[in-house]
Amino acid sequence: MKIYDYNGKKNICGERIHEARCRLRLTQSELAARLQVRGINIERDSISRIEIGTRFVADYELRELSRALKASPLWLLGIDEKP
Repeated sequence: MKIYDYNGKKNICGERIHEARCRLRLTQSELAARLQVRGINIERDSISRIEIGTRFVADYELRELSRALKASPLWLLGIDEKP
């Protein structure tokens, strides 16, 4: 399966994920642990790659990221202006 880039990145939510994580004062490891409890097999380095845009984010991951970060999926995607 080919994963395409969009404006040089593999996702459009990484910057907002970083912003939401920092707002909650979570480390990347803590966010990964929250996701693992929710059934998402992800490590700290994957969170880092998501935030810098070098890793694709699946739809089910986005849903759980939004729950773990207490932010709407639309906000994470840059569609809505309030978290």
